[in-house]
Amino acid sequence: MKLLRIGAKGAEKPAILAQDGSIRDLSSIVHDIGGAALSPAGLANIAAADLSALPELDGGERIGPCVANVGKFICIGLNYADHAAETGAAIPEEPILFMKATSAIIGPNDDVIIPKNSIKPDWEVELGVIIGTEARYVDEANALDHVAGYCVVNDVSERHFQTERGGQWVKGKSADTFGPIGPWLVTRDEIADPQNLSMWLEIDGHRYQDGSTKTMVFGVAHLVSYVSQFMSLQPGDIITTGTPPGVGMGIKPEPVWLKPGNVMRLGIEGLGEQQQTVKAYSA
Repeated sequence: MKLLRIGAKGAEKPAILAQDGSIRDLSSIVHDIGGAALSPAGLANIAAADLSALPELDGGERIGPCVANVGKFICIGLNYADHAAETGAAIPEEPILFMKATSAIIGPNDDVIIPKNSIKPDWEVELGVIIGTEARYVDEANALDHVAGYCVVNDVSERHFQTERGGQWVKGKSADTFGPIGPWLVTRDEIADPQNLSMWLEIDGHRYQDGSTKTMVFGVAHLVSYVSQFMSLQPGDIITTGTPPGVGMGIKPEPVWLKPGNVMRLGIEGLGEQQQTVKAYSA
């Protein structure tokens, strides 16, 4: 299933993309796309619905973040061998964990705002893993049982804040609008192998990233298991799993940074596409 949320910010309705391309309102079945709705029972309840009997929503309406009320937005750093190489970093011996503020989350096609005092804003197409059932000290063999589905994430980053302002990476990852997710939550049954998905990102029509989840250092099952050793994972939590090469900071001979007016387009095989216009901060 492809689950999404349609409507103005703060007033999104839970919805599903039907086989005929129509978008159907799930409000009579679930309160929102999040929490208990992401459990196996919740997803089965949605799957059993007669979509033809549900109200059709306007496909031209805004698409909101594909998950509501995200509790934790957990990021994995340097998790693609080819991306680590372009940055000159060593491949990590264990996953690098950091957090992205949930206040950064926006819809897949909302504007991205360059924050005040930004010098080096950058892009990162990533596979997002959405938790469906609580995971605590799970082993790798059973880790995917706790996954509701997957989505596209643009892990927008400010490299000056991230690497030159001291402390942890979270400062460079958490500005408002730095977390577009969606357009859909694609349930796990539709993705045969999360380690074999092509992914790409373009700026103003120029393709900078063109990679595959094949080059992940640590795969999805390992990451879910690993993170669960340090914190419980709750329904609606998102793990964003790293980016392939082609980020702005890695461009030679000079890095390329986002500018107001740029249009970012990005997508992952089977998970849909996003498009954001970059705008300058204004008070």
